[in-house]
Amino acid sequence: MNTILIFFLLFLNLILFYFLNKKKIKNFFYKSQIQLVELDQVDEIFLNNKIDHNLYGPKKEVIVKNFCIQGNNNIVGMTSDYEAWIISSLSKISNNIFEFGTCSGKTTYLMALNSPDKGKITTLTLSPKDLKGIKKNKFDNKVSYRNLINESIYDKFLFSKTKYESKIEVIFQNSLNLNEKLFLKKFDLIFIDGGHTYSIVKNDSEKSFKMLKSNGIILWHDFVPGKESAKNVVRYINTISKEKKIFHINNTSLCYYRKR
Repeated sequence: MNTILIFFLLFLNLILFYFLNKKKIKNFFYKSQIQLVELDQVDEIFLNNKIDHNLYGPKKEVIVKNFCIQGNNNIVGMTSDYEAWIISSLSKISNNIFEFGTCSGKTTYLMALNSPDKGKITTLTLSPKDLKGIKKNKFDNKVSYRNLINESIYDKFLFSKTKYESKIEVIFQNSLNLNEKLFLKKFDLIFIDGGHTYSIVKNDSEKSFKMLKSNGIILWHDFVPGKESAKNVVRYINTISKEKKIFHINNTSLCYYRKR
């Protein structure tokens, strides 16, 4: 009897350990199909300047305007400070930028702060008044669907009523209905961080490939194997990487594609 009880308790502990460490366990066994690269392979602006034999410093192209959001602002799904710096740096060399998924407008604001004076940012988001018409597909991940709703509650943004708002055009529309033919080969930089259901990630990505200029860059946010809300992002990027050369930037959840 004691032996059975010990095995039963051991079994319960194993189950508990698995659920508490599920993400770490999945990551341990996960083998990504996407090549991991260092940041300086993304663009030459990230190559450091040699100052001395033992000291290297950043180029002027990656000295950016930045800000941080306090935790009590309750904004979900934001980029890390490191990721925000990467996006800001690439914005400095981008005249036309498109963003799928405005949310609070943090990344949009950073793009406007750092892009050239005559730069233009077009950002797409759902209008809060249209949320009632958004229905969950039976194949949609529950967490991704919940996040899609929570990130689409804004009709005013962090950049609203600032001098940089004039550089930004907000399109209140479901990205599934976006006519990409109006934007063919127009953008230097496209940031995909909208809905994380598979159908939306696929839609936003396929349209982005058509909207991207030669030598332009697409960035995807939330490539995090093992994260429930990101599993469709990971699944799609792994699938499309069989046709497109897509890379994962080390120490980030960003993947990128450059149109050669």
